Amino acid sequence: MATYGESAGTTRLSIPLVSPAVDALRQVEAWPAQTVAVGVLRGGDEIAALGPRERVLRWASVTKPATALAALVAAEEGILDLDQPAGPSRSTVRHLLAHASGLPFDGDAPIAEPGQRRIYSNTGFEVLAETVGAAAEMPFAKYLTAAVLRPLEASAELRGSPAAGLYGSLDDLLRLAAELQRPRLVAPETLAEATSVQFSGLVGVLPDVGRMDPNDWGLGVELRDSKEPHWTGSRNSPRTFGHFGGSGSFLWVDPEADVALACLTDLDFGPWALEAWPRLSDAVLS
Repeated sequence: MATYGESAGTTRLSIPLVSPAVDALRQVEAWPAQTVAVGVLRGGDEIAALGPRERVLRWASVTKPATALAALVAAEEGILDLDQPAGPSRSTVRHLLAHASGLPFDGDAPIAEPGQRRIYSNTGFEVLAETVGAAAEMPFAKYLTAAVLRPLEASAELRGSPAAGLYGSLDDLLRLAAELQRPRLVAPETLAEATSVQFSGLVGVLPDVGRMDPNDWGLGVELRDSKEPHWTGSRNSPRTFGHFGGSGSFLWVDPEADVALACLTDLDFGPWALEAWPRLSDAVLS
């Protein structure tokens, strides 16, 4: 509502302004979730947020980029090599990070040779975490906190599997997003490698979306490339990378636009998300 005030003998009109970014986020108010917390970064700095930003919610598989970041920190510390053996025979840490080890979604028995198919694997990330913990000589949850969460000043907590067990707030997720835009815990060259295609050309299923040929991934993050359909927007560049989770959570970073979008909800992923998320992404980027 417009209000009038007196200043230095003149009358001025004061109109509350809403940024276009905040306005774009308001479409989440129509989502079927009871709780939605969403935020936008540009160049590592927050430009808009909406919802209960301090509410702790389940990240589900958005845990994986944080677990991957811990592995990258371990590699830079020299206690781990991305190409050292880990997991099934002839598999490496790199294979585990890129869902190319041959391990299934759940289960210890490989269903393919390493580097032959893109098989999204929670087990692979659990093996990865065991490998990092052994190298660091401490439980993985403790290493994740020391190497990633505490330096980011995040209060998120790993309450289960390193593939899907983080619980945290929007503020915590935005801190991770900022690191993926302007890295401080790893070198820019390391992040560039992590967000480039690993084991190019592998075919696989993008969970709950469909079969992709190719199904390109980096190290712990999915790469948008030219995938269609996709959970990001039509305005997202092919260089966009990120992850989504079965808890209705997602995080993407678009290096070309220098924009990141992070979202937590209390409604499990479903058809609603594949309709709502791309629309929100396009609104933010426009």
